[in-house]
Amino acid sequence: MSHPQFDPDLATAYLDGSTDAEVLFIEARRLRDEGHGRTVTFSKKVFVPLTTLCRDRCTYCTFAKPPGGGGEYLEPDEVLAIVTAGERHSCTEALVTLGDRPEDRWDQARRFLEEKGHESTLGYVQEMTELIASETAVFPHANPGLVSERDIRKLRPSNASMGLMLENISPRLMDPGMPHFDCPDKDPVLRMRTIEAAGRAAVPFTSGILVGIGETNREIVDSLVALHEANSRSSHVQEIIIQNFRAKDDTRMRASAEPIPAYFARVVAVARWVFGPEMNIQVPPNLTERSETYLDAGINDWGGGSPVTLDWVNPEQPWPHLAEVEARTKAAGFMLRPRLPVYPEFLSRDWIDEALLASMLEGADDEGYA
Repeated sequence: MSHPQFDPDLATAYLDGSTDAEVLFIEARRLRDEGHGRTVTFSKKVFVPLTTLCRDRCTYCTFAKPPGGGGEYLEPDEVLAIVTAGERHSCTEALVTLGDRPEDRWDQARRFLEEKGHESTLGYVQEMTELIASETAVFPHANPGLVSERDIRKLRPSNASMGLMLENISPRLMDPGMPHFDCPDKDPVLRMRTIEAAGRAAVPFTSGILVGIGETNREIVDSLVALHEANSRSSHVQEIIIQNFRAKDDTRMRASAEPIPAYFARVVAVARWVFGPEMNIQVPPNLTERSETYLDAGINDWGGGSPVTLDWVNPEQPWPHLAEVEARTKAAGFMLRPRLPVYPEFLSRDWIDEALLASMLEGADDEGYA
């Protein structure tokens, strides 16, 4: 049975459960196989939490911490220690993550940056990714938050790729009592502005949605459509992460319900329907049980896993061992292949700065995988 062209009303009905989703899953698998065959990828990485200070107050986050409560910046020697440990374990990606504009909220952040000769955290991100790129064989991928096109272009020579989760397109989630209240950097208009700026700067970009934080099903569909439209203008979005909310202790949403796997699988399948065969669609394997079931919903990537570091955004959820991921992927009928921070189709001078391209090609096989 063939599936119609994407229809947001039908997609919402699938998520509502008012329409049987069997045809949706069949189409999601067909589209994935058309674009990626039976290959599923992953990135072997280290997680570099450059600063855990942040000006936002998200109600579900344990990454951001105040000064004195664990909030701090990593020193350059600490950054290199993490990345060189990853290098010894054959990691190819350094995921540099940070809180948004902590210097706008915390005096301690301003003092640290002044000592390092920077006016903003973004300047320090640039210095540290340049350090990683020059001193190691691991390729930086920065998640720097809201940034201008000018700042993206400054970061491009030292970053193979960059990313920013949209999370959701609805400004309603910024209302009082909602998870993004008092979080200026979660404004979806500003986040889409950054995503589109990355396209103009020709940066391979990662984005995605967070499912289960109080959004409606139609808002999920609208979020996926917004990302698809942004990518249609520049073709720079290299992967879409579909991430499920996990309730964390010591947060205001610690008692909130998490999306159940059967529902979450429908969201994943809708994402494949929105983006078609070519997009790389990822579900993080450390955030769900029996994650291989999402292969039936059309994913083709497991994201990054690390033999060295925690997932500092979800530290309570350990990475599955690579051998376990490989065994489960193989048992489902797929071949697991390591990739660089960028997917093979982005490994060219159209997308990668000349300062990085030669070394990235040296780290890739004939098909562009790691």
